[in-house]
Amino acid sequence: MPTISTFYGILIQMFWGDHVPPHFHALYAEHEVLIDIQTLDVLEGEMPRRAIALILEWAQEHRAELMEDWKLCEFNQQPNKIPPLP
Repeated sequence: MPTISTFYGILIQMFWGDHVPPHFHALYAEHEVLIDIQTLDVLEGEMPRRAIALILEWAQEHRAELMEDWKLCEFNQQPNKIPPLP
């Protein structure tokens, strides 16, 4: 699973050929969540409140890039890296 961004100890990843709806995986320590790209809803998992706030802030800024990466992953292509939070 490619890592498309890393910030504050959080890894953002996508699987090739993953199930719909379009989403990404965020990992922080022992926590993992799946975030819907279009709605920014947590689909699965749990994460500390501060980490989820950072993830959602980042995702809001990069939603179009996340959708581009989702489309690449649908065709088993390498997704592009996305800049981290400053």
